[in-house]
Amino acid sequence: MKTLEHFFERNRKWAKAITERDPGFFAGLAAQQKPEYLWIGCSDSRVPANQIVDLPPGEIFVHRNIANVVVHSDLNCLSVIQFAVEVLKVKHIIVCGHYGCGGVMASMENHDHGLIDNWLCHISDVGRKHADKLEGLGEKEKTDVLCELNVIEQVNNVRNASIVQKAWSQGQELYIHGWIYNIENGLLKDLCSFDT
Repeated sequence: MKTLEHFFERNRKWAKAITERDPGFFAGLAAQQKPEYLWIGCSDSRVPANQIVDLPPGEIFVHRNIANVVVHSDLNCLSVIQFAVEVLKVKHIIVCGHYGCGGVMASMENHDHGLIDNWLCHISDVGRKHADKLEGLGEKEKTDVLCELNVIEQVNNVRNASIVQKAWSQGQELYIHGWIYNIENGLLKDLCSFDT
C-alpha cells in the first residue's frame, strides 16, 4: 500500500516551526474554539478559507462543498450552521464562492455528469431564475455572473434558514455576507451583506 509519509514529514516540520515561533500556540489552540466567523465555501482546493483572509487556525469555522451550496435538504450544512450559531455564537456567516468554479461551469453544461447532477441542479435553478441576467453574455462572463448569482442565492438560503431566523428573533448579533474570490489575483469582492 502506498503511504503518504511525505505529508507526515511536512506536518512535523510545520508543527516544529509553529512551536519555535510561538511555544504556546498549540496549547492555546487546544484550550478552546471561539471563532467569530463561519465560512461556507467551495471545496475547490485553490480556495482555502484561512489563508485567503490571512487568519491562523482557530479563527474561522469552515464548511465546504461543491459550489458553496446551501439548501434546506442538506442536513450536513444546516448542522454546521446550527452548531456555529447556537453553540459557537459566531457573529458572521460568510458564503464565499469563486470565479471559475467547476461546479458552476458543470451546471451550465448540457450533458450527464452522474450523481453530482443532483447537487448541480440547485445551481441550474439559479441560472434559470436569473436567465435574463445571463442572456447574451459571452461564456466567461456568463460563468462569472452565475458564480456571483449563486453566492447571492445561497446567502438568501442562509438568511431564510430556520436557525438564522430563530437567532435573529432572539436578538442574537449575526451578520450574513456574500463574497466571491478571484483566483487569478487573490482578491475578494463583497457582493452583499445582511443583518436581520
